[in-house]
Order: sequence, then C-alpha cells, then structure tokens
Amino acid sequence: MEKQPFSDEQFDKIFAEQSAEINKQLDQEILIAMIGDVNAGKSSTINRLMDGEVARVGAKPGETVSIEKYALHDKIVFVDTPGLQDVNSENSQQTLKFFKEADVVLFFLNAAGTVLSDYELQTLKQIREVNQDILIVLNKIDAAEDVGELVKYIQDNTAYNHPVVPISSRTGENMSMLQNQILRILEKGKKDVLMATHMADKSSTAKKWILASGASAAAIGAIPLPGADFGPLTALQVAMMIKLAKLYNKPITKDRAKEMIIATVVGSVGRTIFRQVVKLIPGAGSVAAGSVAATMTISLGYAVKYAYERDIDLDANSLQPLYNMFLKEEQEKEKKKKK
Repeated sequence: MEKQPFSDEQFDKIFAEQSAEINKQLDQEILIAMIGDVNAGKSSTINRLMDGEVARVGAKPGETVSIEKYALHDKIVFVDTPGLQDVNSENSQQTLKFFKEADVVLFFLNAAGTVLSDYELQTLKQIREVNQDILIVLNKIDAAEDVGELVKYIQDNTAYNHPVVPISSRTGENMSMLQNQILRILEKGKKDVLMATHMADKSSTAKKWILASGASAAAIGAIPLPGADFGPLTALQVAMMIKLAKLYNKPITKDRAKEMIIATVVGSVGRTIFRQVVKLIPGAGSVAAGSVAATMTISLGYAVKYAYERDIDLDANSLQPLYNMFLKEEQEKEKKKKK
C-alpha cells in the first residue's frame, strides 16, 4: 500500500498554520464608508448585499443629514453619510475621517436621476485625496434606459480611476458583481474572508475562491522540482477547505480535513502524481502536472461547496463520490480545451 505524501506531523503543521491565518482575518474589523444622495439606495443595497437586514430603509429627501453607523456582528461597520452636503458641512472633518479610515468607499450615484453632477465630481475628488479604494455604485439601473452609456459617461469623466458597478438594489441585478468588487479590494488587506462570511451570495464567492485555488495549484504543480509540489499544494487545498467551511459556517476539524484530502486528491492518483503524469504524457512535462493539480484542486473545492450548500454531512465517504463526479466534469472540460 502506497504511503500518503505527507506525515501526520506535516499535515498538522499545515492545518494549524492555515487555520491561524484565516482566523486572524476573522478577528479584523472592517469599515465600509458610503456616500450618496438620500434615496440613492444605500440602505437597500447593504441589506440585499449582506445576509440579513442591516440598515433602516425609507428615508425621505431632506429627512436627515446626520452620519449613521450600522454595525454587523461588531466587526463590520457601515457608515452612511445620507447627503453629499455633509462633506462641506460642520461634520465635514468627521466625515472625511471615516473616508480616510475606510477599507472600501461606496460612492452611490442614482441612474434614475442626474448622474455625476459637478458637485458629485467635486466630492469624489475630495474623497480620492484621502482614499483611493473607491467603488462607484450606479444604483437603480432598472429605472434607466441606456445603462451602458451611463457607465461609459461616468468612466470618461472619472478617468477610469475606479470601477463602476451598475446595480439595482430593488431587483438584485448585478449584486454579485458588487460583492466581488468589494471582496477584491478587501482581499488586499486580507479582510475578505470575514466580509464574505456575512454576505448573502455565498455561492459566487465560493466559486471565485475555488477557481483562484485552481490557478495557484496549476502554478505549484508545474514546478519542475522533485518533491516541490506536495507541501505547497496541500497547504493550498487545506486553506481552500477551511475558507469554504468558514464561508458556509460548517466547522471542519484537522482530522476530518486530512481524511478528505487522502480520500480524494491523494487517493485519486497516488503519492507520485505529478512525476507519474509526466511519464504518462511524453512531452507534456510540467504543463501536464500543473493541469492535473488544478483539475484535482477545483474538483475538491466544488465537491465541498456542493455538500455544504445541500447540508450533506461531509466526511471522506460522502465526499469521495462528489469529488469523482466533479473530477470527471473537469477532465471533460480539459479535453475540450485541447481539441
């Protein structure tokens, strides 16, 4: 019987390191600062974006210009400045302080109204001077006629400095796009895992993480060094499994993770997978090894995602057939690419 490619001590160390790294993210605090006219749909956007109601909806124009804070699980704070006039009011210093400290600034524009007025441009410039992690959120596109032209107009007049995300907080259109853009910015500061765990659309985030892990696995698998693949690859796959477990609130133990990797990735081909595949496909070399590493990692991720989304009690026995199903699908995709 072939030995597993890692000792218990090696796996325990990998699991402990990856768990510590991800748990560190969960202890961080996140500040999301928002600005836009009253009724630009800030509150409704937050509530649709996050898993549960966060902010009060239904403010009337002129009702308030005060700064409002909404805390979610004590770690995620949304700061709402209901009127653009706040930037130059007596609260301007406090407002700009929030923008300077924010991890992400959501700059709301109303697609059903006047888009990007001179005053809005001036305000955007002020914010940009203290924080460049700005997403321009063009809300209420369900009430606009030519959204593409509006987006281009905004891009042309902001020098393409910031992503423009057209959404409808009423219908939910493009909310996944906004979610992904927010997580992309937070990822730079290693805060995306915490935010993702409290967002409504977990499926698109899981898919993004799985595909990113697959791309990294391809690079690891392609390293033409004997024995250079298993340590980094195992760490990558363990990190992916822990992140997915956190995302879906499904705790995973070290022993369970080890069993599942041995039953799927390791068990599929064996200890010398990357060196074997080079022999099996003459001339393919490291490219083939990288492709196999990516395929197996993606299949593992999709199998875990499938089980979590269907409340399947996940262990080595339940995971293996799911893994084989997705492995077959990924292998078929690879064959089609080569034709």
